Amino acid sequence: MNAVAPEIPIQSQPVSALRPSVVVWPWPIALGLLTIFGLLSALLGQHGVWLALSWAALSIPFIVTVICLIRAWRRPSSKGGLS
Repeated sequence: MNAVAPEIPIQSQPVSALRPSVVVWPWPIALGLLTIFGLLSALLGQHGVWLALSWAALSIPFIVTVICLIRAWRRPSSKGGLS
């Protein structure tokens, strides 16, 4: 029972825990494969189009990481206040 409002039951699981874990994996796998491709193209192809492909493939995961960090810093923490 809830001490503040006895008629409203407390949820036992957060909303994010209800989502299946399979839904979370495609983007990290895609970013990992893109990183592997970028590293291999930087190592194996030293000139021309391989250099541009390696820069593009390695900059995309970096940009995604920076965007996610900025969003996380701007979002209020679950404990209150900014994180």
